Amino acid sequence: MRWMYDDGGRAAAGYTGRTGDCVARAIAIATQLSYQQIYDGINKAAHGERTGTKKRGTSSARLGVYKRTIRTYLAELGWTWTATMQIGAGCTVHLDAGELPQGRIIVSVSRHLTAVLDGVIHDTHDPSRGGRRCVYGYWSR
Repeated sequence: MRWMYDDGGRAAAGYTGRTGDCVARAIAIATQLSYQQIYDGINKAAHGERTGTKKRGTSSARLGVYKRTIRTYLAELGWTWTATMQIGAGCTVHLDAGELPQGRIIVSVSRHLTAVLDGVIHDTHDPSRGGRRCVYGYWSR
């Protein structure tokens, strides 16, 4: 699977350095909305989160976003989730162009989200592990 460097507009928004903002980057790339708009939207959605004994604080567009907040935010933007992995079934779909649909999708892999546009990964690094990385599911319009 081809990979193309894309920071989702992070540098253009004035952010520098390395951070755990893969959710904001992937959503900005796939939706074609500005990085700052997505960054602010995620942080606004995080204000409604509840904390608990197993959660360390609330979501942050800069440091990490809980799955429930990602799901809620993308649903508000009109995106739907397609699961590709079931409990106990093992990995059936990999981060490989031949195993994913064409178009603009946001792919969930272990501890990371990445944008895939027509079979090309758009991210700051290549997360595919040579096409062997298991895909948990993806969001599409």
